[in-house]
Amino acid sequence: LGREYALLFGSRGASVVVNDLGGGRKGEDKSPSAADNVVEEIKRAGGKAVANYDSVLDGDKIIKTAIDSFGRIDILINNAGILRDKSFIKMSDDDWDIIYRVHLLGAFKITRAAWPYMRDQKFGRIIMTASGAGIYGNFGQANYSSAKMALIGLSNTLAVEGAKYGIHSNVIVPVAASRLTEDILPPDLFEKFKPQFVAPVVAWLCHDLCPENGRIFQAAGGWVGKYEWRRSTGVALPANEKMTIELVKENWETISDMSDPAHPLTIQDDLGFLVSALADPINVVDDGAQTTTFDADRALRANFKPSKFQYAVKDAILYALGVGCYVEKDLRFLYENHETFQVLPTFAIIPAQRAMLDSGAFTGTIPGLPIDLTRVLHGEQYLEVYRPIPASATLKSRVKIVDVLDKGSSAVVIIDVDTYDEHDALLCKNQFSIFVVGSGGFGGKRNSAGSAPTQDPPNRTPDAMAKTKTHLDQPALYRLSGDTNPLHIDANFAAMGGFSRPILHGLCTLGIVSRQVMDKFAGNDASKFKAIKARFVKPVYPGETIETKMWRQGNRIFIESSVVESGNVVLKGGYVDFGEVDAVAVPRPVEIVNKKVALKSETLFEEMAKRLNSDLVHSVKGIFEWIILQDGNEAGKWTVDLKNPPGSVYAGSPESKADVTLTLEDNDMADIVSGKLNPQKAFMTKKLKIKGNIMLTQKLQTLFKGQAKLFVLGFAFKPQEKRDPQRGQRHDGKCDPIQLNYRVWREFSVVILKGNDSTFSRFARKANLLCRGTFGRAETNLRRRKIQIAVHRRPKHHRVRITKDTVEFDQFSSLKGH
Repeated sequence: LGREYALLFGSRGASVVVNDLGGGRKGEDKSPSAADNVVEEIKRAGGKAVANYDSVLDGDKIIKTAIDSFGRIDILINNAGILRDKSFIKMSDDDWDIIYRVHLLGAFKITRAAWPYMRDQKFGRIIMTASGAGIYGNFGQANYSSAKMALIGLSNTLAVEGAKYGIHSNVIVPVAASRLTEDILPPDLFEKFKPQFVAPVVAWLCHDLCPENGRIFQAAGGWVGKYEWRRSTGVALPANEKMTIELVKENWETISDMSDPAHPLTIQDDLGFLVSALADPINVVDDGAQTTTFDADRALRANFKPSKFQYAVKDAILYALGVGCYVEKDLRFLYENHETFQVLPTFAIIPAQRAMLDSGAFTGTIPGLPIDLTRVLHGEQYLEVYRPIPASATLKSRVKIVDVLDKGSSAVVIIDVDTYDEHDALLCKNQFSIFVVGSGGFGGKRNSAGSAPTQDPPNRTPDAMAKTKTHLDQPALYRLSGDTNPLHIDANFAAMGGFSRPILHGLCTLGIVSRQVMDKFAGNDASKFKAIKARFVKPVYPGETIETKMWRQGNRIFIESSVVESGNVVLKGGYVDFGEVDAVAVPRPVEIVNKKVALKSETLFEEMAKRLNSDLVHSVKGIFEWIILQDGNEAGKWTVDLKNPPGSVYAGSPESKADVTLTLEDNDMADIVSGKLNPQKAFMTKKLKIKGNIMLTQKLQTLFKGQAKLFVLGFAFKPQEKRDPQRGQRHDGKCDPIQLNYRVWREFSVVILKGNDSTFSRFARKANLLCRGTFGRAETNLRRRKIQIAVHRRPKHHRVRITKDTVEFDQFSSLKGH
């Protein structure tokens, strides 16, 4: 395996350090020939390589060879291994220790030596070599299987710690013919499982474009697959002194049921699953037992002193900055002398938080509820605003325990905070839902009539979407508004909480999302805001992009937010209520004036989105706003963001300032991309209007390359005139793309025609033009070119669909507006 890795990397231009102690499969003897032979092979092929004969226990020496020889270390493949197979009862300490030292300790030492270099250069790829014996166990390999499974744990932690430095760590589980498997694999399998089938998988995992991190892959004889953990739904047993062995036994079948498993990928997934399972379990056992220390009735009777909160206009502005407001777009929230200065409605959460701290709700001193703060999670938040938040004021808040719910192994404490202005008029209401892990089983009720419920969005396409990129310093800024939890700024505290780095405040995420919705549906007018509700699902890391989908029903906007980079949902079950909704905001993100004819540009931007990559964003560094016209009127607007990694293409105006704005007719856009219209000529003849940094447009060529084929085959035109196609004249409007670009057909191998029986004959008549022959020759020539033709009888019209090697048309004979 090591030889194949080295040869493959050497053949692709990598500088390779070949390390081999030259020992036997049991670790005996030493010889430089193994490493020397591979180095010579690489050099004979024109590559660069040096040999190293040190033990992996001297990992610093091996890495020093790489630094001295080539100046850096980018990729480390931990592949060293030996065997000392014996049944467990016969295994000696030496048998155990030598396997541990070579496989696990050696991997630790060489990786630790390489780590500082990878961290400083902000890039590294690490591979650990595991085994099926480690995953499943194998007779006579207690030492070997333990070490191999330990390498998986080591790799997982390296993946977490290295992610922010661009260091990825993955595990390969190879099944290959080698010195270690020559008497384990049957002879026929030994020949099939060649190392050459494993090396390309490892090489891809080491590529800078490979996104995998902290994952496990198996490769064997040309088969490649991915491992993931799975866990049963389980059952929530009462977490008190009444939990018994008998209770576990009675529920063992449910505990072990794997019919609907979860698939946690990270420790955060694991914690999130547990919190969800304990807060709202699918399977729960309630024995009616009640603890002697958890007194819900006493908590409900508790009275708290009112909490005062005084703030000035600068505090409201500081909060607005903390949730991402910026001068160009949000000046009304940042400048006190602005003619329409307003305070963001979610600022009303800040005095409620202060009241929670004063009452003891956040410090674990609620009467009757002895809460361990390390087991407390903020689950849901509801805010209702009754009048605009003043620019400065002295407010008074009253805290009340609404309910204490028993969710099996956890409790949910629902707390209302009513905030009053200086005239004792109710200004707003906050409701905090606090999950207390491990405090359930006290015999309380499971649901509350006083809780503001979450609601799922409609089952349809969102009416609007918005993206906001957070910045690395956002938690440091947001915490100045009062939430000084070190989890959000101190890496050590974050690690104690199971996070790889500090996380963004959940209420900061909520503030960002509320701004997104106000922008789309209320024209950024805080006076229209009425309420917001959401459940916190997963955290956002500073620097990640929050994408929110929005569905409108009346004056309620349902919301669901996720992280673009990971796909993780962070807020769900949420909604924002407005007193009134701007009608002009509803059609976003896509505004099409002429509904009768679909925009050709829509397909173009879909294709652009598929072509995005980090290299393109790095080279272009610009945001492009496209305004598409039909007959001089604006028909659609798109944004191509090639400035903010990983890049994005979306319908609607840019989330931040565009560097370039391009305005042109839909037909001209199609002609430019297909190559029929020269962009410079379009600009000179004023068909294309450009505002901003015109030089940036030169960098768009990468997105346009190869798109002519897409447009030629993907567009048809509204029928305007029809002439006899047999005469080679125009058909179905201004031009017939198939007729005028027949050479494009040679690029495809399959054409699927959806339609009735006449579809094929009419297509063949058009194909007659392509092949410049008779009807019979058309079919013959098409088949000679290996273009397969199939007719799918389905009368209903559908859009044209184009994939890598397939073009699907509907009712080719009429091309009705598609």
